[in-house]
Amino acid sequence: MIQFLKTKGTLFFILGIVSFVCVAVTIFVLGTGHSAPDKLMALYIGIFGMIPILLLLIIDRICVWKFGRIKVNKIETYILGVFILLFVLNWIRLLLEV
Repeated sequence: MIQFLKTKGTLFFILGIVSFVCVAVTIFVLGTGHSAPDKLMALYIGIFGMIPILLLLIIDRICVWKFGRIKVNKIETYILGVFILLFVLNWIRLLLEV
């Protein structure tokens, strides 16, 4: 598994697997709860949490297959950098909004 991630892993693929495991654990914990709202929340997290992650993983694998790992990693790094920049700018905006 480690060798596969080193040779064919991309940024979004590794983040997708980690988030997929986190969502699965959350669904399991909420699904085994005693109340109906916990089970309903597990259902909603399953629908709205797993489907976008699976779509991201499928699109990532298609892009790696078509363009190669190095080019896809480069683009994904730019996308992640833009998201971090937007997060920081929004944080600064909220600090100055007093």
